[in-house]
Amino acid sequence: MKALFHDEEERNPEPVPGLPERLPEGEQIIWQGGPSALGLAVHALHIRFVALYFAVFTLWRLAFIASQGGGAAEMASVVTTSLIGVLISGALLLGLGFVMARATIYTVTDKRVVLRYGAAIRKYVNIPFRSIEAAALRRHGRSVGSIALATTDEKRIGYLHLWPHARPWRYSAPQPMLRTVPNADRVADILCQTMKAHAPAAVSVTLSDEISTRPPAIGADAVAPA
Repeated sequence: MKALFHDEEERNPEPVPGLPERLPEGEQIIWQGGPSALGLAVHALHIRFVALYFAVFTLWRLAFIASQGGGAAEMASVVTTSLIGVLISGALLLGLGFVMARATIYTVTDKRVVLRYGAAIRKYVNIPFRSIEAAALRRHGRSVGSIALATTDEKRIGYLHLWPHARPWRYSAPQPMLRTVPNADRVADILCQTMKAHAPAAVSVTLSDEISTRPPAIGADAVAPA
Protein backbone atom coordinates (compact mmCIF):
# COMPACT_ATOMS: atom_id res chain seq x y z
CA MET A 1 0.00 0.00 0.00
CA LYS A 2 1.51 3.30 -1.04
CA ALA A 3 0.86 6.78 0.32
CA LEU A 4 1.64 9.95 -1.61
CA PHE A 5 1.62 13.36 0.04
CA HIS A 6 0.95 16.63 -1.80
CA ASP A 7 0.64 20.17 -0.53
CA GLU A 8 -2.93 21.43 -0.94
CA GLU A 9 -1.55 24.79 -2.07
CA GLU A 10 0.37 23.38 -5.05
CA ARG A 11 -0.27 25.38 -8.20
CA ASN A 12 -0.77 22.28 -10.32
CA PRO A 13 -4.32 20.97 -9.78
CA GLU A 14 -5.21 17.30 -9.78
CA PRO A 15 -5.23 15.93 -13.33
CA VAL A 16 -8.29 13.89 -12.33
CA PRO A 17 -10.38 14.83 -9.27
CA GLY A 18 -9.42 12.49 -6.44
CA LEU A 19 -6.27 11.16 -8.13
CA PRO A 20 -2.66 12.41 -8.01
CA GLU A 21 -2.03 11.52 -11.66
CA ARG A 22 -3.86 10.44 -14.77
CA LEU A 23 -4.92 6.83 -14.92
CA PRO A 24 -2.77 4.50 -17.02
CA GLU A 25 -4.14 3.60 -20.41
CA GLY A 26 -6.83 0.96 -20.09
CA GLU A 27 -7.73 1.69 -16.45
CA GLN A 28 -11.19 3.13 -15.83
CA ILE A 29 -12.97 4.76 -12.90
CA ILE A 30 -15.91 2.62 -11.79
CA TRP A 31 -17.15 4.74 -8.87
CA GLN A 32 -16.27 7.92 -7.01
CA GLY A 33 -17.82 9.37 -3.89
CA GLY A 34 -17.11 10.77 -0.47
CA PRO A 35 -18.15 10.53 3.15
CA SER A 36 -21.19 12.11 4.77
CA ALA A 37 -20.20 15.19 6.77
CA LEU A 38 -22.76 14.41 9.46
CA GLY A 39 -21.62 10.80 9.45
CA LEU A 40 -18.02 11.84 10.09
CA ALA A 41 -19.11 14.14 12.92
CA VAL A 42 -21.08 11.33 14.55
CA HIS A 43 -18.94 8.25 13.93
CA ALA A 44 -15.41 9.65 13.58
CA LEU A 45 -15.48 12.80 15.71
CA HIS A 46 -17.94 11.33 18.22
CA ILE A 47 -20.19 14.35 18.60
CA ARG A 48 -22.70 12.26 20.55
CA PHE A 49 -20.13 11.48 23.24
CA VAL A 50 -19.35 15.18 23.58
CA ALA A 51 -23.05 15.89 24.08
CA LEU A 52 -23.25 13.02 26.58
CA TYR A 53 -20.28 14.45 28.49
CA PHE A 54 -21.98 17.83 28.84
CA ALA A 55 -25.21 16.14 29.90
CA VAL A 56 -23.52 14.05 32.61
CA PHE A 57 -21.46 17.01 33.81
CA THR A 58 -24.57 19.20 34.00
CA LEU A 59 -26.54 16.60 35.96
CA TRP A 60 -23.65 16.14 38.37
CA ARG A 61 -23.35 19.89 38.91
CA LEU A 62 -27.10 20.25 39.45
CA ALA A 63 -27.09 17.38 41.95
CA PHE A 64 -24.16 18.95 43.82
CA ILE A 65 -25.82 22.37 43.90
CA ALA A 66 -29.05 20.83 45.16
CA SER A 67 -27.19 18.96 47.91
CA GLN A 68 -25.59 22.23 49.02
CA GLY A 69 -28.93 24.01 49.13
CA GLY A 70 -28.30 26.13 46.04
CA GLY A 71 -31.08 28.10 44.42
CA ALA A 72 -32.79 28.01 41.04
CA ALA A 73 -30.71 30.91 39.72
CA GLU A 74 -27.46 29.03 40.27
CA MET A 75 -28.88 25.92 38.62
CA ALA A 76 -30.11 27.95 35.66
CA SER A 77 -26.62 29.41 35.26
CA VAL A 78 -25.10 25.91 35.12
CA VAL A 79 -27.64 24.75 32.53
CA THR A 80 -27.09 27.84 30.39
CA THR A 81 -23.31 27.46 30.51
CA SER A 82 -23.57 23.80 29.54
CA LEU A 83 -25.93 24.55 26.66
CA ILE A 84 -23.55 27.17 25.31
CA GLY A 85 -20.66 24.71 25.62
CA VAL A 86 -22.44 21.89 23.82
CA LEU A 87 -23.63 24.22 21.05
CA ILE A 88 -20.13 25.58 20.45
CA SER A 89 -18.55 22.11 20.58
CA GLY A 90 -21.22 20.67 18.30
CA ALA A 91 -20.79 23.48 15.78
CA LEU A 92 -17.01 23.00 15.73
CA LEU A 93 -17.28 19.23 15.23
CA LEU A 94 -19.91 19.60 12.52
CA GLY A 95 -17.74 22.19 10.79
CA LEU A 96 -14.70 19.92 11.00
CA GLY A 97 -16.76 17.03 9.63
CA PHE A 98 -17.84 19.22 6.71
CA VAL A 99 -14.25 20.25 5.95
CA MET A 100 -13.04 16.64 6.11
CA ALA A 101 -15.87 15.39 3.92
CA ARG A 102 -15.30 18.11 1.33
CA ALA A 103 -11.57 17.26 1.13
CA THR A 104 -12.18 13.52 0.70
CA ILE A 105 -12.77 11.55 -2.47
CA TYR A 106 -12.92 7.76 -2.59
CA THR A 107 -12.23 6.21 -5.99
CA VAL A 108 -12.77 2.64 -7.19
CA THR A 109 -11.19 1.79 -10.55
CA ASP A 110 -11.07 -1.58 -12.26
CA LYS A 111 -7.66 -2.19 -10.64
CA ARG A 112 -7.56 -0.48 -7.26
CA VAL A 113 -9.10 1.68 -4.55
CA VAL A 114 -7.72 5.18 -3.99
CA LEU A 115 -8.38 7.36 -0.94
CA ARG A 116 -7.75 11.09 -1.25
CA TYR A 117 -8.13 13.12 1.93
CA GLY A 118 -6.60 15.90 3.97
CA ALA A 119 -7.80 19.51 4.19
CA ALA A 120 -4.39 21.13 4.71
CA ILE A 121 -2.10 18.52 3.12
CA ARG A 122 -3.45 16.19 0.48
CA LYS A 123 -2.81 12.53 1.08
CA TYR A 124 -3.36 9.72 -1.38
CA VAL A 125 -3.56 6.05 -0.44
CA ASN A 126 -3.40 3.62 -3.33
CA ILE A 127 -4.67 0.08 -2.63
CA PRO A 128 -4.39 -2.39 -5.52
CA PHE A 129 -6.98 -5.16 -5.57
CA ARG A 130 -4.19 -7.73 -5.16
CA SER A 131 -3.41 -6.22 -1.74
CA ILE A 132 -6.97 -6.61 -0.41
CA GLU A 133 -7.70 -9.87 1.39
CA ALA A 134 -10.98 -9.00 3.07
CA ALA A 135 -13.47 -6.22 3.61
CA ALA A 136 -16.02 -5.37 6.27
CA LEU A 137 -19.18 -3.33 5.83
CA ARG A 138 -20.60 -1.67 8.91
CA ARG A 139 -23.96 0.01 8.51
CA HIS A 140 -24.68 3.14 10.51
CA GLY A 141 -28.31 3.38 9.49
CA ARG A 142 -30.52 2.66 6.53
CA SER A 143 -28.12 3.90 3.87
CA VAL A 144 -24.88 5.22 5.39
CA GLY A 145 -22.09 2.78 6.16
CA SER A 146 -18.31 2.31 6.32
CA ILE A 147 -16.23 -0.22 4.39
CA ALA A 148 -12.91 -1.30 5.92
CA LEU A 149 -10.24 -2.98 3.80
CA ALA A 150 -7.84 -5.53 5.29
CA THR A 151 -4.61 -5.55 3.30
CA THR A 152 -1.81 -8.05 2.90
CA ASP A 153 1.01 -5.51 2.59
CA GLU A 154 3.80 -5.85 5.11
CA LYS A 155 4.55 -2.11 5.10
CA ARG A 156 1.34 -0.58 6.35
CA ILE A 157 0.48 3.07 6.71
CA GLY A 158 0.30 4.29 10.29
CA TYR A 159 -3.09 4.66 11.94
CA LEU A 160 -2.62 8.39 12.55
CA HIS A 161 -1.71 8.97 8.89
CA LEU A 162 -4.95 7.29 7.83
CA TRP A 163 -7.27 8.79 10.45
CA PRO A 164 -10.17 9.36 10.21
CA HIS A 165 -10.22 7.01 7.21
CA ALA A 166 -9.09 4.04 9.28
CA ARG A 167 -11.01 1.30 11.02
CA PRO A 168 -11.34 2.11 14.75
CA TRP A 169 -9.20 0.21 17.26
CA ARG A 170 -6.93 -1.41 14.64
CA TYR A 171 -3.68 0.26 15.71
CA SER A 172 -1.14 -2.52 15.14
CA ALA A 173 -2.54 -3.43 11.71
CA PRO A 174 -4.36 -0.33 10.43
CA GLN A 175 -7.10 -0.89 7.87
CA PRO A 176 -8.04 1.84 5.38
CA MET A 177 -11.73 2.65 5.52
CA LEU A 178 -14.25 4.27 3.20
CA ARG A 179 -15.90 6.14 6.04
CA THR A 180 -19.62 6.88 6.33
CA VAL A 181 -20.41 6.70 2.62
CA PRO A 182 -24.03 7.22 1.53
CA ASN A 183 -25.71 4.26 -0.20
CA ALA A 184 -23.15 1.97 1.41
CA ASP A 185 -24.81 -1.25 0.24
CA ARG A 186 -24.60 -0.09 -3.38
CA VAL A 187 -20.95 0.94 -2.97
CA ALA A 188 -20.15 -2.43 -1.39
CA ASP A 189 -21.86 -4.20 -4.27
CA ILE A 190 -19.89 -2.14 -6.82
CA LEU A 191 -16.63 -2.90 -5.03
CA CYS A 192 -17.37 -6.63 -4.87
CA GLN A 193 -18.52 -6.90 -8.45
CA THR A 194 -15.55 -4.88 -9.74
CA MET A 195 -13.01 -7.02 -7.93
CA LYS A 196 -14.83 -10.16 -8.98
CA ALA A 197 -14.76 -9.09 -12.62
CA HIS A 198 -11.25 -7.66 -12.85
CA ALA A 199 -9.19 -9.55 -10.26
CA PRO A 200 -10.86 -12.91 -9.59
CA ALA A 201 -7.57 -14.75 -9.18
CA ALA A 202 -5.79 -12.16 -7.05
CA VAL A 203 -8.60 -11.25 -4.67
CA SER A 204 -10.69 -13.33 -2.35
CA VAL A 205 -13.02 -11.12 -0.34
CA THR A 206 -16.31 -11.21 1.46
CA LEU A 207 -18.16 -8.21 2.79
CA SER A 208 -19.51 -8.76 6.27
CA ASP A 209 -19.63 -6.98 9.58
CA GLU A 210 -16.46 -8.69 10.78
CA ILE A 211 -13.35 -9.27 8.69
CA SER A 212 -12.42 -12.90 8.42
CA THR A 213 -8.81 -14.07 8.60
CA ARG A 214 -9.54 -16.84 6.11
CA PRO A 215 -10.14 -16.06 2.43
CA PRO A 216 -13.84 -16.74 1.70
CA ALA A 217 -15.47 -16.47 -1.70
CA ILE A 218 -16.22 -13.06 -3.08
CA GLY A 219 -19.77 -11.95 -3.70
CA ALA A 220 -22.11 -9.04 -3.14
CA ASP A 221 -24.60 -11.43 -1.60
CA ALA A 222 -22.12 -11.94 1.25
CA VAL A 223 -22.97 -8.56 2.75
CA ALA A 224 -24.24 -9.20 6.26
CA PRO A 225 -26.25 -6.83 8.42
CA ALA A 226 -24.41 -4.81 11.02
